[in-house]
Amino acid sequence: MTRELKGWHVFSIFAAAFSVIIAVNLTLAFNAVSTFPGLEVKNSYVASQTFDADRAAQESLDWDVSATVQNDILKLYILKDGTAIAPTIEKATFGRATSVAADQTPAFTFDGTALVAPVVAHSGNWNLRLEARADNGVLFQQRIIVRVMK
Repeated sequence: MTRELKGWHVFSIFAAAFSVIIAVNLTLAFNAVSTFPGLEVKNSYVASQTFDADRAAQESLDWDVSATVQNDILKLYILKDGTAIAPTIEKATFGRATSVAADQTPAFTFDGTALVAPVVAHSGNWNLRLEARADNGVLFQQRIIVRVMK
């Protein structure tokens, strides 16, 4: 027995297929927006007013900054003329670039060569968002990309 394919059958198949596509797109869009922090500063206009002066002051520090993670130990190297220094860390957040779910606030201690803190880091790319204050009062702000290999 064969059944006749009518117009409303075709419309139902068409509507069901596009409903699935739309539902998946909405789900993915919602998850993307809800997991990405998105804001670097609260008011970009206000931040832009002092950007050039802040950048010049930060560059005048002439710090060489890098970070590594080995065996769940985050090492932050801040060098001034090749010598390790330990400025005041005002704020540090270690986490993924696209999600705040795994963000950690490392508690650094200076071991003579680097600022060291325990973290929980799986393989992949991580960001260390750092705010450190120099002895002369200049605020140093930088996002340091850290690659973790396990």
